Amino acid sequence: MKILKSAVLSAVAISLAACSHYSQSLNTSNSKANVSQIKKGSEMINSEIQRKHIKLETHDNVLIAHLDGGPYQLMGLDMAEELSELLDDLEKKHTSVEAVIFTGDHPDYFIAHADVRWLQEGGASIPKLGLKTSSLVARTSKSIRGVPGLEQLAELTPLDGGMQLDKLHETFLRMNRSGVIFIAALNGSALGLGSEFAQACDIRIMADGNYVIGQPEVLLGINPGGGGTQRLTRLVGTHRALMMMLEGKPVSPKVALEIGYVDEVVPKDQLIDKALERAIYLSKRPKTARAAIKRAAYFGGSETLEEGLHRERTEFIHISPTETAQKLMKGYLEQTDQRKKLPFYDAEVFQETLKRGSLPLASEGNKK
Repeated sequence: MKILKSAVLSAVAISLAACSHYSQSLNTSNSKANVSQIKKGSEMINSEIQRKHIKLETHDNVLIAHLDGGPYQLMGLDMAEELSELLDDLEKKHTSVEAVIFTGDHPDYFIAHADVRWLQEGGASIPKLGLKTSSLVARTSKSIRGVPGLEQLAELTPLDGGMQLDKLHETFLRMNRSGVIFIAALNGSALGLGSEFAQACDIRIMADGNYVIGQPEVLLGINPGGGGTQRLTRLVGTHRALMMMLEGKPVSPKVALEIGYVDEVVPKDQLIDKALERAIYLSKRPKTARAAIKRAAYFGGSETLEEGLHRERTEFIHISPTETAQKLMKGYLEQTDQRKKLPFYDAEVFQETLKRGSLPLASEGNKK
């Protein structure tokens, strides 16, 4: 079956490549970006790939990622690629990083929205297709992306745009699977892809002021494509999200907080300090447990109850034998026996546990 599937996918890609009237999709900027990085406070994370659009500074085990989208603060293909590269680094090289805070370099925008030229040129390169054919292109793009040789061939067809969109979705999903805490510190407005990027983060803290957040894509004749139709519905409810997306009207920080679009609204001059405080607080929880909780909630919450419970069991079976979990649970039992009182019902012990991120033990263990 795998061989047959590969053959079918290859045939689709090759036949599409043979259509000379398909122009190359979404190639507004393919060059690798060179970046300067900010060193502020503690030692800068060393990376072989310097980034132009994402500038990093470190605060112990927390990264602050400054987003530079140019004069209009737009997210285009280059920034999307750099975000994917940052996830690569967090997964493979800089595993000591516990949290990442994203914030915009522009005084008025977190991310204003996607680079519309990126979207427009991608759309112009694709012939008009029916829904079934569009679905085939989307699924084929997902299957082909990352396959050496075949991916390069597909870049000459409308599959290129589909692969880029799939990679962006996968980058956001990697954030959802990770034990790293991702915080969007919205220093200004965020429309379209800027809003969707924030939705993919675990926490959204927005600056108070004359700013807005929302999904106005309908006003340009398209639907949200960076996850808004799925994530916004999960944040604020299906009907509210539907009405917001159908109208295209964004909301203020105050309204965003009231409906659960963002988690907190603070004065702008306190934004980064508040985000750092939250990042450090949650970073103290065991990273493996954070990852298990995120995967179960993000993915299990979208499944049927039965499937979601299966995912929860899977995560529990996976994490409960780990050294950290065993040490903490044994410590809880020992303290119960010694004090003749359940530690989580001892106010002093529980407050200290919340502060530290795990149950205080006589002999402190590694949280990783």
